[in-house]
Amino acid sequence: MGGETGRYIDPTERRSRLALRHRLTPDTRAASPEEVAGSLVALHGTDPATVYLAVGARLADAAQTVARTERALYTDGTLLRMHGMRHTVFVFPADLTAVVHASTGLTIAARERATLLKDMAKAGAPDAAWLTAVEDSALAALARRGQATAVELALDEPRLKEQFGYATGKSYAGTHTVSTRLLKVLGLEGKVVRGRPLGSWTSNQFRWAVAPGHPQLAVPEAQSTLLGRWLACCGPATEADLKWWTGWKVTDVRRALAAIGAREVTVDEGPAYVTADDAGPVAAPAEPWAALLPALDPTAMGWRQRDWYLAPDLRAPLFDYSGNVGPTVWWNGRVVGAWAQRPDGDLTWRALVPGGVGREAETAIDAEVTRLRTWLGPARVTPRMRTPAERELSG
Repeated sequence: MGGETGRYIDPTERRSRLALRHRLTPDTRAASPEEVAGSLVALHGTDPATVYLAVGARLADAAQTVARTERALYTDGTLLRMHGMRHTVFVFPADLTAVVHASTGLTIAARERATLLKDMAKAGAPDAAWLTAVEDSALAALARRGQATAVELALDEPRLKEQFGYATGKSYAGTHTVSTRLLKVLGLEGKVVRGRPLGSWTSNQFRWAVAPGHPQLAVPEAQSTLLGRWLACCGPATEADLKWWTGWKVTDVRRALAAIGAREVTVDEGPAYVTADDAGPVAAPAEPWAALLPALDPTAMGWRQRDWYLAPDLRAPLFDYSGNVGPTVWWNGRVVGAWAQRPDGDLTWRALVPGGVGREAETAIDAEVTRLRTWLGPARVTPRMRTPAERELSG
């Protein structure tokens, strides 16, 4: 893939690449939320607060985090919150909508729609023709409203309120509402996106909106584009990293690597890949740096194999049972601790590495705490996926 095996890239250089390309040093911070998202390819959007916290950690003028991010998402449409890799909700730059839809969404969407129809049939619910009619009616109602919650849409299309049972006889049996399952399918199919929340920027309740139109791309072309964008900010990455991040089959990963002429290099975990023009050495950041990154931050979650920036013994306190990372404290490219917000709004952090982090690091981390506290103001940001360290620190 792109020629002979290249040089060894050690963990120190990998951490330098991470720092500079993920805009975590003071002199690489971004001018806009769009620039942040473009640098990272995608921001995790399952928890709405993650998007703002991830932007704020990387924005040169952190005081503008909320206003600028809301404008990008809900006024300008330059950022879109939609389903993407691994069935997960992300925030993408608008110019990647078509790429994400073709490279990852189509396959997942087909599987999700088939599963929905199968579950409905098992429960004796109406058939595919009925579901199509409901879908068409719901999309028309959404287009008329502009944005709407599932409850509001059900006022226009009452069939969305229909319920059907699933897993009958199993310990996890329950009832699904058509709107819940159908809107998820429509999101995966690229027909709807997440809209403005009902409350503040930290709210988990949201409206839906009709997805903006985009060109239909060939799957191989879209996969090559997405992989190239991601390797540019996260390379070197192993095949395991690439397969995990994309959610693709290994054959798709290998085809995309070949298509972009990826260069093979070596890291501690074995063979890895960078883009064709990125095999040369990368200089270290000019100054030491600290960062407070939120739960599900794309840097902390970026690779499957993480020992080069996160010690194995930190996983238990920093991750939940599903493998979701909580709020992390970084010093010079390594995760060194956790942070949390207490009920009274105060921010606290704790080093989790043996022997602590030293006075220089403590001073820099405290400065990041002050920076975050200043732009957060009265907002409260409890992660949806809570981890042992975050729970303990928050009190």
